[in-house]
Amino acid sequence: MTRKRYRVNWFLVAVLVILIVMGIYVDRVIVPTIPAPFVPTPTATRSPESYMVEAEALFASGKLTQAVEFYQQAVRANPSNDSAYVAMGRVQVYAGLYKDAQASAEAAILLNAGNSRAHAVRAWALDFQGDYLAAEAAIKRALDLDPNSGFAHAIYSEILVDSVLSGTGPYENLEKAAEESRVALSLEPGSLESRRARGYVLEATANYEEAIAEYQAAIAINENIADLHLSLGRNYRAQQVYDLAVEEFTRANALNPSDSTPDLLMSRTYASIGEFAKAAQYGESAVKDSPTDASLRANYGVMLYHTADWSEAAVQLGLAINGGRTAEGDVIESISLTTDTRVAEYYYTFALALARLGRCGEALPVANLLLGRLPSDEIAVANANEVFNICEASLSAAATATPAITPTP
Repeated sequence: MTRKRYRVNWFLVAVLVILIVMGIYVDRVIVPTIPAPFVPTPTATRSPESYMVEAEALFASGKLTQAVEFYQQAVRANPSNDSAYVAMGRVQVYAGLYKDAQASAEAAILLNAGNSRAHAVRAWALDFQGDYLAAEAAIKRALDLDPNSGFAHAIYSEILVDSVLSGTGPYENLEKAAEESRVALSLEPGSLESRRARGYVLEATANYEEAIAEYQAAIAINENIADLHLSLGRNYRAQQVYDLAVEEFTRANALNPSDSTPDLLMSRTYASIGEFAKAAQYGESAVKDSPTDASLRANYGVMLYHTADWSEAAVQLGLAINGGRTAEGDVIESISLTTDTRVAEYYYTFALALARLGRCGEALPVANLLLGRLPSDEIAVANANEVFNICEASLSAAATATPAITPTP
């Protein structure tokens, strides 16, 4: 009659409960996150090559910043591809990102020291940064690796021209640059850089008509590069074909609205034909693009002076010559007087504006500085003397207008 009772094993019960809970968690939480076999994932992984193709298409359409971004994606997808770094560096040069271009080229060289094009892009970036000796060493290394690289010969010709224009290289470099540009063109006649370099050499040697033809050929290869339109416009301006020059500068401005160069060149072009109101308008636009650039403010001041807005001209030229801070908080570094004719123009226009405002105490020291520093600059000397004439006339008029004082008896 007595039934044997078994004790409950609470440890076993606890283990079973834990296993059941874990099974439910896996079924409800983990299993849904596991993709079903043989079913494609909703977001496909892009190949580095696809990023490269899109970057090249963006470059062709003139969207340089976006092109660089896609090259960066290609590099992230395949960090060991030296060609991606080189391609990105080339576009960064066209975009004016010279330090970034140098870094990209150097990354490619670390991956493949024998990549001639990487050394050429590095040389190009150094050239734009004014380091001509390092640029020449880099381009010679590129040509040692591949003597038949039209790209490298084109870059070498630009470096040689820039060394002459900067005063660091002998004048004979122009002849060597011409030869390098011809070699580049013979090796790669359909290359954007070959046509661009040949045009640059012809422009530097004042062969403007031939330079125009080369820049037009470069634009036919890619019409969406702002720098090419600027170059073509410069040569039209040199030939005094001002309407076509303005067209090219306007095209460059549309392609790269944040660049102050097209506005500056349009300002100077309109000044050349005496349309100073338009010159001042574009001068102001250039300042808005680069508010801390003292040269742009000085140019704007010169144009304002010619519209008889002497007060604002003195403000802008004063910021450029003396330095200071604008009402918007932009810090301007002063421009020192040199033998450069453009800088001399800033100084004597500043002195003239001050003199016409009756501020001769400020104008005369500037005029004396011009006479002392630039005695052989006939235009600067003539304008400095004009400052003295204005102030002398102003003082004489003031003396004539002052009534005589009768002594008290």
